[in-house]
Amino acid sequence: MHAYRSHTCAGLMKDHVGQTVRLSGWVHRVRDHGGVLFIDLRDHYGITQLLCDGDSPAFAALEKVRAEWVIRVDGRVKARDSSLVNAKIPTGEIEVYVTEVEVLGASEELPLPVFGDTEYPEETRLTYRFLDLRRDTMHQNMMLRSNVVRWLRNAMWDQGFTEFQTPIITASSPEGARDFLVPSRLHPGKFYALPQAPQQFKQLIQVAGFDRYFQIAPCFRDEDPRADRSPTDFYQLDVEMSFVTQDDVFAAVQPVLQGLFEHFGKGRKVHADWPRIAYRDSLKWFGSDKPDLRNPIRMQDVSAHFAGSGFAIFAKLLEQDGNEVRAIPAPKGPSGEPVGRKFCDRMNAFAQQQGLPGMGYIFWREAEDGSGMEAAGPLAKNIGPERTEAIRVQLGLEKGDAAFFLGGKPETFEPIAGRARNVIGEELGLTDKDSFRFAWIVDFPMYEKTDEGKIDFSHNPFSMPQGGLEALNGDPLQVYAYQYDLACNGYEVISGGIRNHKPEIMYKAFELAGYPNSEVDKRFGGMVKAFKYGAPPHGGCAAGIDRLVMLLADTQNIREVIMFPMNQRAEDLLMNAPSDPTLQQLRELNLRVVPKDS
Repeated sequence: MHAYRSHTCAGLMKDHVGQTVRLSGWVHRVRDHGGVLFIDLRDHYGITQLLCDGDSPAFAALEKVRAEWVIRVDGRVKARDSSLVNAKIPTGEIEVYVTEVEVLGASEELPLPVFGDTEYPEETRLTYRFLDLRRDTMHQNMMLRSNVVRWLRNAMWDQGFTEFQTPIITASSPEGARDFLVPSRLHPGKFYALPQAPQQFKQLIQVAGFDRYFQIAPCFRDEDPRADRSPTDFYQLDVEMSFVTQDDVFAAVQPVLQGLFEHFGKGRKVHADWPRIAYRDSLKWFGSDKPDLRNPIRMQDVSAHFAGSGFAIFAKLLEQDGNEVRAIPAPKGPSGEPVGRKFCDRMNAFAQQQGLPGMGYIFWREAEDGSGMEAAGPLAKNIGPERTEAIRVQLGLEKGDAAFFLGGKPETFEPIAGRARNVIGEELGLTDKDSFRFAWIVDFPMYEKTDEGKIDFSHNPFSMPQGGLEALNGDPLQVYAYQYDLACNGYEVISGGIRNHKPEIMYKAFELAGYPNSEVDKRFGGMVKAFKYGAPPHGGCAAGIDRLVMLLADTQNIREVIMFPMNQRAEDLLMNAPSDPTLQQLRELNLRVVPKDS
């Protein structure tokens, strides 16, 4: 017999009754029923129930084991009584009567339990991640992630893509985040960078003639952490194709993502209609460039109804150029319960918590005199019945519905309006939680104005401007890029673009963002040089693996689907990183650490 096991802890069935077997694993749970021990033994594959009583020579030794000890047992497979069968596990029809036990690895007292669903502080969980990963939910998440990666890899090969690997140590490149720099020992004072993405290399692969590339690529960005983003590194499905338009990229990607979510979505509906929404419209309608379309609410511009009205706050705002008033419709949910004043007051308080003075509202109810429907709320009294009726008709609302209003410059209130839309959709039961809805966000602006008033790239600097070189001779803020994102359930899951493959257009594009030709040659010399020797039109995208798995695992914290994540301060509590370098290391790298000013 094998030194440690004849079967796994998920491998024994009723057909094995009467056989002598050997199992190894972790003690998941111990139950002492007065002289009879029941132990759940767990390994990577599953759980088997062990049974031992005073007649067994192993009883005395087995009495000493505790949770998370690693043991090896020999025993005889017995059928469970029909009333004790556990249909929830594959081994639920049998148990193993233990005749011999060997302790392979004892455990100290646990800093957090593995059995059960008790929640512990994240700091504790990350410090003892190896224990945290033993918990069933975490184990399933990691297996889901592994299976997703394998499925994606197979799907890309089936789609005619070829997998190539790109360098990890490379040059710094402006990708929209800070680089992790790596000092060079052989070249004192110079630094490599960990790639924020394989962007330049995958474009060079196209120039080299390798069409339809993909890679499960590690990416490194020194970013501020968020619940849906790792602060240091992440993996993405990286894709690039030659001789393609935006439509071709969409056509190649949709069946892969559609199939992935259908396969791993646990029966949740995956809508096949992926609308294309212009970036500017997405902000206008949903207050976000990654809208959650499970929520049917679409915001609308209602400025015309407040201009010159009796509601002085909005009327005065609209006298200034660039200001708008937007409405967030709030139709009653599936329950049919009218949206009343209490809910409206709650949403007004929500807006105040978000930093706004408040959020006006109107709700439509049965008139108190029984004459029909009437509009109620402070706004309704100020603007009168004719305007409130026009608003109701425009928004398509009925009795029992409401609407909320925000005014000012759109860029100041859109993010809050978007969050309010999400809260309204959830609280009124309008958001379909049991589905996945995708949307392509297109026509991103090529440039944006920084807080200092300078022109800079708003997204990927390597995207082709719509209109080519001619478009770059006008107002930069009016130039759109062949840049696109894919949103799913309120998260960005893909970002990509059709690339700028012509040197003269690239030089001009970077010039508008403050990079002279010499700087472009210095930073991107390899790619610019390649484009001068026959570059095909090409484009692609990248899908965040961590975020895809997060959605499929139905969690809102990306650290729940990463094996060994950093905490929110970008620290690895298990491996104690970042750590202080030794003096020898600093000498070899010709570096000196300057204390930070207090």
